[in-house]
Amino acid sequence: MQSIPHVDMRRYQNDFDAFTQDVGNGYEKYGFIALTQHGVDTALIERALDTCRELFALPEDVKKQYHRPGQGGARGYTPFGTEVAKDAKHVDLKEFWHVGREVEGEPAYPQLLPNVWPQELPKFKDDMLAIYAALDNLGNQVLEALSVYLGQPKDFFRNKVNNGNSILRPLHYPPIIDEDTPSVRAGAHEDINVLTLLVGSREPGLEVLAKDGTWVPVTIIEGAIICNVGDMLQRLTNHVLPSTTHRVVNPPAPFNEKSRYSIPFFLHFNPDVMITPLESCISDENPQRDEPITADDYLMQRLREIGLIKD
Repeated sequence: MQSIPHVDMRRYQNDFDAFTQDVGNGYEKYGFIALTQHGVDTALIERALDTCRELFALPEDVKKQYHRPGQGGARGYTPFGTEVAKDAKHVDLKEFWHVGREVEGEPAYPQLLPNVWPQELPKFKDDMLAIYAALDNLGNQVLEALSVYLGQPKDFFRNKVNNGNSILRPLHYPPIIDEDTPSVRAGAHEDINVLTLLVGSREPGLEVLAKDGTWVPVTIIEGAIICNVGDMLQRLTNHVLPSTTHRVVNPPAPFNEKSRYSIPFFLHFNPDVMITPLESCISDENPQRDEPITADDYLMQRLREIGLIKD
C-alpha cells in the first residue's frame, strides 16, 4: 500500500453504482479511504481549524472549568495526558474537546448529553455545529453506498444512526518538547465507532498499519477528508470491512516544534442498536466472529479500556 484509495464524492450523485464499488472495495482492502470533491465548504473547514487553535490557546485554568469528571470525556474538555491507547503503556500527547449531537427538547436517549460551550469563545459553538452537521451528512452518504455494497437496502443505516451519540473531537497535539519521550501523539489504535471522518490535519504524522505489517504514512490530496471503518462496523460486517490500526507519530524536525490540530468526527449507532453480524457477511470461510452487543454497551466497554471511564 502506497497510500489509501481516493474516492470522488461526485460519483455519489452521477454514478452511484460505481461509487458503491469504490467505497466498498476501498474499505474491504484497507479500511481507509480519502474522500475528494466532498462538498464540505473549504472555508468552513479552515475556519473550524482556526477556531480550534483559539480554543486550545485559552489558559489552562479556563479550559479545565469545562472538564466534566465522571462523564468519560463525553462532552467538554479532556486535559492533556488523560487518554491512553488500548494496551499502551504511556498516555497520548494530546488534549481535546467533545461536541455531541445538539438536541432541542427531550433527547431520544439519555446518552445524548447537553453540550458544553466555552463562554470565552462564542464562535466555537456555531463553527463546531456547522462542521458537525456537514460531516454527519457526508458520513450518511458513505453509509448509503456501504448498505448497497453489503446487500442491504440503501436506507439500511438511516434509522440506526439518526440519533447516534456521534462525537466531534477538536484535537490539539502540542509541540514535542522532550524528544526522548516514550509517548506518542496518539498510540496505535482502532476506532470504536461506525465510521470516522477526519478533517485536517495540516501537519504530517498519521500512519496506517498495512496488512504486511508495515506502517504507511497517509499522504492525501489537499482538501480530502479521510474516512475509516470503526470497530462497530467491523463487528456488524463480521470483519469483512476491517477496522484498521492507525497512529499519530511524533514528527521529525521542524514539525515536532509545532502544534498539530485536527477534527475527527466519530459517527456512532443509536445507543440501543444491537450490533449483530450481518448474515450476508457470514460464510463457511468466514464464520461468525463476535457475539451481538448493543452499541452503548460496546462503547462503555471500550471507554474503560482507554481510560476515559474509571470503574
